[in-house]
Amino acid sequence: MKIAISGKGGVGKTTLAAVLARLYAAEGRQVLAVDADPDANLGLALGFSEDELNEIVPVSKMRELIAERTGASEGGFGRFFKINPHVSDIPDRFAKEKNGVKLLVMGTVETGGAGCVCPEHVILKRVISHLVTGRDEVVIMDMEAGLEHLGRGTAEMVDRFIVVIEPGARSLQTFHRVKELASDLGVKRVSVVANKLRDEEDADFLESRVPASELLGLIYYDEGVVKADMDGISPFDVSESAVADIIRIKENIDEAMKERPEDEPSDAGEERSPKA
Repeated sequence: MKIAISGKGGVGKTTLAAVLARLYAAEGRQVLAVDADPDANLGLALGFSEDELNEIVPVSKMRELIAERTGASEGGFGRFFKINPHVSDIPDRFAKEKNGVKLLVMGTVETGGAGCVCPEHVILKRVISHLVTGRDEVVIMDMEAGLEHLGRGTAEMVDRFIVVIEPGARSLQTFHRVKELASDLGVKRVSVVANKLRDEEDADFLESRVPASELLGLIYYDEGVVKADMDGISPFDVSESAVADIIRIKENIDEAMKERPEDEPSDAGEERSPKA
């Protein structure tokens, strides 16, 4: 199962990604959580300590590895380098495990401008593609609000693309923009999770504006999540309310996977070849 979770900063997508990862791990599943958001904080939400996270080098910062795999020297932007480097060993070599979940921190590209075709960007996209098309495990990706790391072929293989929003018209606009962009990449299964609901009025507002087929679940505001964030610990361990809401979301995901048509792709046992 491959799940990509997107949303604007502060909406709670990292909380959803972390708790889903912990829930699948608690079932005995092999789980790889991928922090693909430049504002990386998935590790804390999974239960890693700050000291443990300080020892993790994001993939985008592995200069020697990037140079070796792409054939480009450091600062190789604008020069010749491989655009199809070998990356299949990177998750197993560099992911760190905590509470039954392996964490891989992708990092971000800080040079060459937005959307650059530089060695670091090529490595990140290739790793994401391998995680989606070539790993036989649950992969949960905490993405930034855009879809920069997802190429068309990779996006088509994602089992569930989730946009986390808050109650409000502007947040709904964000969902529709992301949904349109995802559709352009061939993503067929785009769902909404609404977070930080205060009451039934918020729930009614969202349920009247989001089709039931697209609304994956609701998460009500809980002080336990706020305290977990302040203390730098996993909400899975302290917020019974949020975990209960996300359990229902997970059940909906699992049920949707069972009902998926047989001709759609399932967990990959070996790497598939995404379209360019």
